[in-house]
Amino acid sequence: MNLLLSVAVALFAGLMMTRLFKKIKLNLPDVTAFLIAGVLVGPYALGRIGVTGLGFTSMDEISQVGFLSNVALGFIAFDIGNEFRLGQLKKTGKTATVIGIVQSVAATLFVDAALIALHFILGPEILPLPVAITLGAIASATAPAATLMVVRQYKAKGPLTDLLLPIVALDDAVGLVLFAVSFGVAQALDGGNVSIVSVIFNPMLEILCSLILGSAMGWLLTQLEKLFFSNKNRLSMTIAFVVTTIAVSSEEIPLGKSGLKISFSSLLVCMMLGTVFCNLSDYSADIMKRSERWTAPLYTVFFVLSGAQLELSVFKSGWVILIGVVYIIIRCAGKYSGAYVSSVMMKCDANVKKHLGITLFPQAGVALGMVVSAQALGEAHGGIIRNIVLFSVLIYELVGPMLTKRSLEQAGEIVKPGTEAENRARFERKEKR
Repeated sequence: MNLLLSVAVALFAGLMMTRLFKKIKLNLPDVTAFLIAGVLVGPYALGRIGVTGLGFTSMDEISQVGFLSNVALGFIAFDIGNEFRLGQLKKTGKTATVIGIVQSVAATLFVDAALIALHFILGPEILPLPVAITLGAIASATAPAATLMVVRQYKAKGPLTDLLLPIVALDDAVGLVLFAVSFGVAQALDGGNVSIVSVIFNPMLEILCSLILGSAMGWLLTQLEKLFFSNKNRLSMTIAFVVTTIAVSSEEIPLGKSGLKISFSSLLVCMMLGTVFCNLSDYSADIMKRSERWTAPLYTVFFVLSGAQLELSVFKSGWVILIGVVYIIIRCAGKYSGAYVSSVMMKCDANVKKHLGITLFPQAGVALGMVVSAQALGEAHGGIIRNIVLFSVLIYELVGPMLTKRSLEQAGEIVKPGTEAENRARFERKEKR
C-alpha cells in the first residue's frame, strides 16, 4: 500500500510541477518538470522526512517499483519503432544510418582521447586507464525517452525530427558494439580474462537475437489482431504483447561451455516489434494514437522515478565533478562534431547540420545499463564509473530536454506555445498540408 501511495504521489507531483512551471512562465519541457518533481519526492528531499508513502525514503523503495520504468522504456522503444515505416525509411534510412554510426563513434573517440589525457595528468589512482576507456564507450549512448517526449509534447515535425528518432534508435545497437569492444580492452588492461567471444561474438549475437525476437513478436501480434473487430481490443492485445516482449527479452541463455550466450536488448526488441507491427498491420496508425493516451501517465511516472533515482551524493567528490564536467563537455563536442560532419557528407538540410548534434546530448537509461555491466571491473573501478555517469546523467537529464526543445524550435519544427486546442488545430492543419 505504501509503495502504491508513493507512486501516486510521484504522478501527482510530476503533473503539478508542470502547472507550476506554466504559472511562473517557465517555458520548459514537461520532462524537465517531471525530473525535478522526482528529485523532490526522492530520498534527498521529501524522503528524508522518513514518512513512508509521502515520498521515496530510500533507493531500495524506488527499485521495488523499478518494473514500471522497464515497462515504460519498452513502450518508448515500441513508439520509436513506429518511426521506421518503409515509406519514411526510403527517404531517411541511409542518412540516419550513416549519421547514427558516425556520431556514436565520434563521441567515443573524443571522450577516450580526453580522459586518457586526463589519466596521465591526474594519475592512475584518480582516473585508472580502464575506467577512461569504459567511459568512452558509454559516451556513445543517447537517451531515447527524453527525446521522444519532447517531440511528442511539442508535436515537432520536419526533416530534423524525421532523422532524430531513427538515429536515437540506432544508438542502442551501435552503443552495444562499441561498449563490448571497449570494455573488453578495459578488462584486458585490468588483468581480466578477455576472449573474442565476449568482445565480438556475444554483442553481435545479442543484436541479432533481439532483431529476430522483435520481428517474430511483431509478426505474431499482427496476425492475432486480425481476430478482433474492435480497436479497443486490438489495443489491449498490443499492450499485452509489449509487456510480454519486455519480460521475454530479460532472459539469458548460456550456450554450453563456449562462453556464448543468447541475450536480448529490451530496447532493440521492442523497437523491432514496433517496426514490424507498423509496417504489417493496417490498424497500426489508429492503435498508436490510442496507445499515446494510455501511456502518458506511465511516462510521467517513469521520468519522476528517474528524477528520484538521481544520486545527489556524487557532488561530495571534487574529482568526480571535475572528471564528470570533462566527460560532459567532450561527449557533447563529439556528438555535435560527428553529427555535423556526417550530415554534411549526406548533404542534409542546413537546420539538420546546425541543430541535430544538440538534440543527441541527453543520456540516461542505456548508459546506466552499461554501468551495471562495468561493475565487472571491480568495486573500485566500477564505483568511479558509476559516480561519473550518475553525475553526467543528472546534468543531461535536467538540461538535455531543454536543449532538444530549443534546437527543434530554432529549426522551425516545433509549434508555438498555445492552448492545447490551438496546438491541436495547428497540428491538424499542418498534417493536411
